[in-house]
Amino acid sequence: MKRLGWIGAARKELLAFPPAVVRNVGYALYLAQLGEKAPSAKPLKGFGGASVLEVVEDHDGDTYRAVYTVRFAEAVYVLHAFQKKSRKGIATPPQEIEKIRFRLRRAEEEHRKWQSRNQ
Repeated sequence: MKRLGWIGAARKELLAFPPAVVRNVGYALYLAQLGEKAPSAKPLKGFGGASVLEVVEDHDGDTYRAVYTVRFAEAVYVLHAFQKKSRKGIATPPQEIEKIRFRLRRAEEEHRKWQSRNQ
């Protein structure tokens, strides 16, 4: 099973969601740790390929998203979790994309550090 890492405030962001959403996202992350993909997980556009995935959960008329990466063989990193506020389509807002890009770079740094400590 791959280890699970949290980048920035991703864990706090996720735990602020309603319990049913946390449970569903948690299960999707568990499947990712096993090397599988939850039916609710889709590649996030703009990140080239399927190494950055997004879980979308609807609850009580609101939409919640959690983004993680499976880019690394030994770990899954949760990059961001947020509630979709915009009513203009399904596109991820630019400020959220920028935060995800920043945290992906941090995940790469964290993973390099982890690898150097564990070799």
